[in-house]
Amino acid sequence: MKTSILFACILSLTAGAAAAQDFKAGPLEIGHPWSRATPKGAKVAGGYLTIKNTGTAPDRLVSGTSPAAGKCEIHEMSMDKGVMKMRPVPEGVEIKPGETVELKPGAFHIMMMDLKQPIERGKPFKASLTFEKAGPVEVEFTVVAPGATPAAAAPAGMPGMPGMHHH
Repeated sequence: MKTSILFACILSLTAGAAAAQDFKAGPLEIGHPWSRATPKGAKVAGGYLTIKNTGTAPDRLVSGTSPAAGKCEIHEMSMDKGVMKMRPVPEGVEIKPGETVELKPGAFHIMMMDLKQPIERGKPFKASLTFEKAGPVEVEFTVVAPGATPAAAAPAGMPGMPGMHHH
């Protein structure tokens, strides 16, 4: 009896976790929103996810909001002559038909500023992403340890090795 109750709990937890990872806005599929836990007193956090456009017209991620942050902006991180630079991208990120765009560390990402609460490992938080054509969509960000990468976002061929980075 105990085994079947435990099994039922595990099943419902894993089903809920899988369902909580993917969101839709019209022809856009938003996959695996995640963020890293922040140190105490931090005022900024990054948000990462994938956006797949299954439609026939381009769309654009233009903004976002979250009760966890005073302000959310789309930012891009890039290297310029060996110097890492980050800049806001007020025009947003275009997702062409048939393409998948990945917002990830060191590239395009959602910069959450003026944090109103700590971003804590294992404590998901909600946000709303706004697309030019598809409009707003509610998502939930999974929170992993500082420096980690969720298994779903781990590089291909390296499952189960979160946090491994090769430069």
